[in-house]
Amino acid sequence: MAIRYYKFSIIGLVVLLVSCQFRQDTFVDFTDKETAKGLKFQVIGQHETDLSQGLPSSCYMPDGTPANEYSEASNQDSDVTGAHKAPKTSSVTGTAVLQELLKYGNQNNVIEIVGTYPSINTDGDSVILSGKVMLPKNGNPKRMILVSHYTVCSNAEAPSNCFSLEGVLVKLGYGLIIPDYIGYGITANEVHPYLVMDLTARNVLDMYLAVRPWLDAVGRVPDDSKLDLMGYSQGGATTMAVQYLIETEYDDPEEEDYVSLHRVFAGGGPYDVKATYERFVTTDTAGYPVAVPLVLQGMIKGNNLSIRMEDLMQEWLYNEMDNWINSKRYTSAQINKLIGTKVTHKILTPEGMDQTSEKVAELYKAMTVNSIISYNWIPEASVYIMHSMDDETVPYANASNAKAKWKEANITYNFGHYGGHVMTALRFIYSVQTLLVQEEEERKKYEN
Repeated sequence: MAIRYYKFSIIGLVVLLVSCQFRQDTFVDFTDKETAKGLKFQVIGQHETDLSQGLPSSCYMPDGTPANEYSEASNQDSDVTGAHKAPKTSSVTGTAVLQELLKYGNQNNVIEIVGTYPSINTDGDSVILSGKVMLPKNGNPKRMILVSHYTVCSNAEAPSNCFSLEGVLVKLGYGLIIPDYIGYGITANEVHPYLVMDLTARNVLDMYLAVRPWLDAVGRVPDDSKLDLMGYSQGGATTMAVQYLIETEYDDPEEEDYVSLHRVFAGGGPYDVKATYERFVTTDTAGYPVAVPLVLQGMIKGNNLSIRMEDLMQEWLYNEMDNWINSKRYTSAQINKLIGTKVTHKILTPEGMDQTSEKVAELYKAMTVNSIISYNWIPEASVYIMHSMDDETVPYANASNAKAKWKEANITYNFGHYGGHVMTALRFIYSVQTLLVQEEEERKKYEN
């Protein structure tokens, strides 16, 4: 079960290209740019998606459900933004929200470009990771958005292998950079260090730093050089960790690697990992069962703890870790069905449920280190944070604890009864979309 990280090989490249099934079309071929030779971001495939036909079948919700099949009814506010009005009693479906997401913007043709870039692993050694750049087909992007994706379990859901839901923002003319994270894309044979914040933030930012000169080389420099950050769920916490990294290490305008932030959007994030685990234990309920083994494995393997996973996790589940989770064959929805219970004591051992045990104390220490609100830092750039008080996956305590920690920051908090974790993901993306449009309208009024 030890994590092993291998250098990028030609075999991994071939596997990725076959799995992605990229075709070469007649538009600009980013895989054959002489001016991009020698850059850190290396393109290995591209294709075009037409959003006028709706979302492609390769687009997934945070629970692993294909987005174009998602139609779960939810007693929610009929205003799908969830951003500016109080909840109402009328019912809205996930399908209706998805349709609203596709209404904004006129850039229906999205160029999806998969590539690789260098970063580091848990041991600090070099590793090659993969991810995707999404650009409007026509013209330069207005600004780039660095997206930290939500929790995925199957490699099919990795950004390099699918159409990320956030890709609808390309319709507005924005460009997106979406890393796979360690354990997905070309490193799918590795264990994902789930919620290891400093490492994942580094992996995410490294992709942006590699893509930025590539955009210049291929003639797609964004109109606005500032960067937006965005992420939901796991991506919400990672996004805040990326902001921390930028504001503490890449904040010198005199340095070549300086990063200027414009705005940050975070939704439904586990900003307090310890509080999330405690909720599993104290309520004896795990609304998102796969999160329990993911958190345990991420903290233990990703932080090289001395704890044995089998001491804290029930044997029947521990024995299926490689088959169900580390194989990357199953979506989170499928794994939740395989686990078959939301009762925490059926997932954890008595020792894992005992908050006073020495092993849980060591686990809690790692969780605290990997909780962004434990950092000695106050966000500087403007932030928008959204969280549903009804979230059954990432407890609302994460959001309230973040608000208490960052009360002096320039943060707009949007907390309300927006339904469960998945429905709120749609509302979050819609809110970001709406805020971007509003910002553009205000800018045009100012210019006129």
